[in-house]
Amino acid sequence: MSDTQKTLAASRPDVLSLNIREKSALYAAYMPTLRGGGIFIPTNKNYRIGDEVFMLLSLLGDPNKLPVAGRVVWITPAGTQGNKAQGIGVQFNSDESGTAARIKIESLLGGYLKSSRPTHTI
Repeated sequence: MSDTQKTLAASRPDVLSLNIREKSALYAAYMPTLRGGGIFIPTNKNYRIGDEVFMLLSLLGDPNKLPVAGRVVWITPAGTQGNKAQGIGVQFNSDESGTAARIKIESLLGGYLKSSRPTHTI
C-alpha cells in the first residue's frame, strides 16, 4: 500500500451498520442526552474518543436505511462491570443527516423517551 493509499484509508471514517428491530432496543441504544442525539453501537472493534464513523441505521423494520455521520464520544470496553454491552457511543454530526436521524428516532420512541429504564450507556 502506498503512502497516499494509507493516508486515504486513515482519513475515511469506518462504516457501521446497525439494525434495530424493536422499540425497546432502540430506547436502550439511543443517547438523547448528547447535543444533537447519538446512538450506542455494539462492536468489539477498538475505537478512540473522537474517531469519525459513518452509520447506516435500519430502524424498526423500515426498509430505508438512515445514513448518518458522527464521532465516537463514549466507549464501553469488554468486561465492563454490570454486564454492559461492549461498544461505542456515537454523537450524530450537526448536519442534515444527524438532525434527520435524531428526529426519526425521537418520533419512533415517543413516550419511551421519558422512561427510567436502564440503557446501554446510563
